[in-house]
Amino acid sequence: MLSYRHAFHAGNHADVLKHYVLFEILSYYGQKDKPYWYIDTHAGAGQYDLKGPQAAQNAEYLEGVGRLWEQSQLPPALVAFLGALRAFNSGPDLRIYPGSPLLAGSLVRDEDRMLLYEMHPADLRALQARFKASGRQVRVRGEDGFAGLVGILPPPTRRAVILIDPPYEVKADYRRVEEVLSAALKRFPQGTYVLWYPLLRRNEVQVMRERFRRLGAPAWLQVELQVRQPTGSGMYGSGVYVINPPWTLPQQLESILPTLRDRLAVDAGARFSLESHIP
Repeated sequence: MLSYRHAFHAGNHADVLKHYVLFEILSYYGQKDKPYWYIDTHAGAGQYDLKGPQAAQNAEYLEGVGRLWEQSQLPPALVAFLGALRAFNSGPDLRIYPGSPLLAGSLVRDEDRMLLYEMHPADLRALQARFKASGRQVRVRGEDGFAGLVGILPPPTRRAVILIDPPYEVKADYRRVEEVLSAALKRFPQGTYVLWYPLLRRNEVQVMRERFRRLGAPAWLQVELQVRQPTGSGMYGSGVYVINPPWTLPQQLESILPTLRDRLAVDAGARFSLESHIP
């Protein structure tokens, strides 16, 4: 269960979609003069060297953020997101890719708080080192984020963005996502929950997607980006399901999804879908 290392996949098409959604949500939260918490149940190492041995092994970033890095005439919303990523690189070349904790850390304010869960020993050490000087603002816990999340809700601020991003290495992860979301919503129904999931030719994925609507969330958004035909056993795309999304998010996604489909396409099977219900 602890074999997954996100460094092998950093910056791929799934990261682009997931981190763009997270960037927009945290930017929106920062507009209000009220503190909030950012909670990450599967934080990873924090940031990744794309030229390092792990990321370079499969070089998945070349078919993800690498296809956008030097492009011109991108939608303004995508330009802003890439600007946030460029801040982690000292020059024009793409070398460092921030994981969700570092991206969030660049957006939270002094009055906000971050709670990061990570169980892999090596990634936990890296995460602790990167936030060593953050003091009370950031807490890093070497615990199971699934198990820890519900118990700390609701946060004192009554405002929070919660990213749930498990590796889905084991089939139990699909069921735990539903269980944790259901329990979390009972304790903290006003939180913004951001759930990432892979698109695979597995029954567990389809069942989990169908169960999202049964959670009874009053406001939700579901976006999926497929980069190739769904053949074979590999991931052909990914999705993000958001509970209590900002009202601005659907329009922002509409402005960038055609570009992501076209620029990140592997074959003619590339497509996207976007549904939402925000009263």
